[in-house]
Amino acid sequence: MPTKQTTCKNCEKAFKSDFSFCPHCGQKSKDELTLRVLFSNTLSNYFSVDARFFKSFLPLLFKPGYIARKFVEGKRLLYLHPAQMYLFIAIVFFFLFSFNANKQAKEIDEGLATAFQKNEKNDNLSFVEIQANRIKDSIDREEARETLKKTSIYTGMSAKEIDSLVESENFNPKKNNVSLTSVETDSLIKINAPDKEIYRSMGLKDDDSAFKRRLYAQGLKFLKSKQGGSILQTFYDTVPIAMFFVLPLFALLLKLVYRKSGRYAHHLVFSFYFFAFIFTVFSFLVGINFIIDIPDWIDALIVLSIFFYLIIALKCFYQQSWFKSFLKGSITTFMFFPIVLMVAAFVGFFAFMFY
Repeated sequence: MPTKQTTCKNCEKAFKSDFSFCPHCGQKSKDELTLRVLFSNTLSNYFSVDARFFKSFLPLLFKPGYIARKFVEGKRLLYLHPAQMYLFIAIVFFFLFSFNANKQAKEIDEGLATAFQKNEKNDNLSFVEIQANRIKDSIDREEARETLKKTSIYTGMSAKEIDSLVESENFNPKKNNVSLTSVETDSLIKINAPDKEIYRSMGLKDDDSAFKRRLYAQGLKFLKSKQGGSILQTFYDTVPIAMFFVLPLFALLLKLVYRKSGRYAHHLVFSFYFFAFIFTVFSFLVGINFIIDIPDWIDALIVLSIFFYLIIALKCFYQQSWFKSFLKGSITTFMFFPIVLMVAAFVGFFAFMFY
């Protein structure tokens, strides 16, 4: 007698109709989508992750390296997945930090506004004075040209060499190019002069590259707005994306230092949990400082404790001696700092170019 078959609605593969679950994908064979099914599945999935989070969170804080080692050993349903743990805590941190970031952006804008006002008071040359300086400079150059031509019989300079010397930017040693350019640029911005004229005063040439033109455009945008908070905000917004490159690089350093201690994936598991701890510490600092201003020396001690946490975590995860753990932890830290600085510099440059 032929066995009655049914088709799974999820994977579309056939199986026996008396099965309660699809043997291929695991979905229920008769699972009608009702409100009860919809919300019960959602709540059960949420609370199962939540329960695993709390089972993982306390060991993460008080047992450095423990859950990373257990996860690699095979206990992968008891604890929250390392990537999930990292993403969840990172989201919490950046949410809390966003309030502080907005405050810092406002403080920077206010500080820059004050600085620009002081600069305007100290260098309050009018546009007419700027043009007068230009005319005087042109007259001085023509007088010098005529003098050099008259004395060329003694100096041996050709007409082409005289023109090249007189027309060079550094011909007049008394001229303060930096100060004059700054004042001139400010004056041109005040009278809403065309951007092309302002770029010329800033030093941009017609044959400069597209990259340099973009750099000058962002500089002019900054001078016109007199605000740096947007740059800082863009910097902070870019940091979470940069972390997706920084974290794997940290795991790669561990792979180099612990060459005989497992695959790269094992080091990545350790890195996910370790960075989750770092963001947990920073979340506590941001949250507490938002309510009570903690002295800087206490903040510094808490941040320094991350290094000692790393040493203990390495000792537990890689099962090596304290001396080796301290030595390799120190090497990894010193190798990692230049990477962080380079990434921060790149993110800062990116924030300026695209804010």
